[in-house]
Amino acid sequence: MPVNAEFAAFLHDQIEPFGPITIRSMFGGAGLFRDGIMFGLIAYDTLYFKTGDANRADYENAGMGPFTYEGKSKPVAMSYHQVPADLLEDPDELCEWARRAFEIALKLKKAKKPRPKKRSKTT
Repeated sequence: MPVNAEFAAFLHDQIEPFGPITIRSMFGGAGLFRDGIMFGLIAYDTLYFKTGDANRADYENAGMGPFTYEGKSKPVAMSYHQVPADLLEDPDELCEWARRAFEIALKLKKAKKPRPKKRSKTT
C-alpha cells in the first residue's frame, strides 16, 4: 500500500482547516490523526475515513465501499470507507466529513475500557 507523498501532502492541505492533523506511515499506508486519534487512512492513493452508525449511510449512498485487506483465509472489511473523489476538491465538505469521522473515532476510543496493568513478578 505505498503512499504517494504528493497525494498525502495534498490531502493534508485540504483537511488542515479541520484542525491540526498529522499523517503517519503505517503498514505500507498512512494514518490520519488528530489529537493522537486515527480518523482516516490512505492506501493505494485512496482516502478512507472512519465510519460508524452515524455516517456509514453517507458513504454507502455515494457508492463507496469499506477498506478491505486480504486476511489469512478471506478478505477483511474495516470500519473505514472510501471518501468520494469529488470531496477531495471541496475542502469545506471534506473537512465536514473528516469532522464526523473524527467524532466517531473519538467516541469509540472513549468507549473502550482501559486494560488492567500487568503486575510484574517480584523475586
